Amino acid sequence: MDQDALLALLAGEKGGYTSGEEISRALRVSRTAVWKYINDLRQSGYDIEAHPRLGYRLLARPDKLLPAEVRHGLKTARLGQAVHHFETITSTNDVAKDLAERGAPEGTLVVAEEQKSGRGRRGRAWSSPPRVGIWASLLLRPAFLPSQAPLLTLTAAVAGAEAIRRVTGLTAGIKWPNDLLIGGRKVAGILMELSAEQDVVLYVILGIGINVNTPSFPGELAALATSLYQERGESVSRRELLQAFLERFEFWYDRLPGEAEALRSRWRELSVTLGRRVTVTAPTFTVSGLARNIDREGALLLETETGDLVRILSGDVSLR
Repeated sequence: MDQDALLALLAGEKGGYTSGEEISRALRVSRTAVWKYINDLRQSGYDIEAHPRLGYRLLARPDKLLPAEVRHGLKTARLGQAVHHFETITSTNDVAKDLAERGAPEGTLVVAEEQKSGRGRRGRAWSSPPRVGIWASLLLRPAFLPSQAPLLTLTAAVAGAEAIRRVTGLTAGIKWPNDLLIGGRKVAGILMELSAEQDVVLYVILGIGINVNTPSFPGELAALATSLYQERGESVSRRELLQAFLERFEFWYDRLPGEAEALRSRWRELSVTLGRRVTVTAPTFTVSGLARNIDREGALLLETETGDLVRILSGDVSLR
């Protein structure tokens, strides 16, 4: 049985009851099957009341990013229509890569309530405690050249900042290459992993972690990280935020690569890096200067003290 269809029936009576007979007739299953699927929903966290004469009534939805919850009200054509949900997982990116290798369609979303081995760029650990954040990975199969793939990191950053603004009213700025900051502290990070052959992109895994309702951070993290809950002073719907992210991502993604300059222009508007003096640290170099711009591929253009313009493809940026 389609859980989405069953939930739509339960929610369609505006708080009233829907009889087992009505559900059985509408979904073309037996009354015994209806009872079984109702119990499955309860085990997933849905609060469903049963009355012997009136039927079933949906009292509350769980605060989980379950497939039916992600799709409920989602306004996308492809992204997030297929959802793989886990209570606890090592890394959503690892599962998404496995699904990609097995032929999963573009737009497949892997989401976890908790990650045990979440990671950011350069293999750094990413704290992913249970049920307070968005820990998700999106499978994409763009008709891009491999050199155009970095556009997807820009897309995710723009979509993340726009989604946060839409749902919370908070302004998140983009720190090159892949962080979202509020008040100088990190609220979200992006990790892109590419599989390509010569001039063909096979697939891209786009991971995003957003600190949504994290109440506090331990030790040194408290000065470096923040959450939407801390900034807003009240809880934020993870479902609404994830849906807003998917919708904004699809909006920009559908315009690539043809309208890439519009995306870059929007990225520049949201940037907290450009126009500032920064230090970029990479495994083989450290360079300081004025962050002037990004180029067509999203590389940072840095003007050094000597007036040279340096093109930087990757590195850690420290804002002065």
